[in-house]
Amino acid sequence: MEEADVVKGLAALAQPMRLQVFRALVVVGDAGLTPGAIHEALGVAPATLSFHLKELVNAGLVTQQRASRNLIYRADCGRMDSVVSYLTQSCRKGTQSSHACPQVE
Repeated sequence: MEEADVVKGLAALAQPMRLQVFRALVVVGDAGLTPGAIHEALGVAPATLSFHLKELVNAGLVTQQRASRNLIYRADCGRMDSVVSYLTQSCRKGTQSSHACPQVE
């Protein structure tokens, strides 16, 4: 993964509503959510939600698929894992520390 992609992903998540949307998509897994379902769950205005979804899609953290007349959004957990892996591996290059970062539960 390229550094620019990591920065883009982190920047997309560095906004409270986008983080909430991403979390909601992770929770539902492969089923994904329509914008209407996200709107109902989070109470975000449709135009605002559209903007945030676009940012998450552009960062590669969320995918969009058309299903009939609906759009289904899903979290790309593989991409998020790559972002976290990049941070873990690249930020430790050249260090002598054997100290491991604690696991987050």
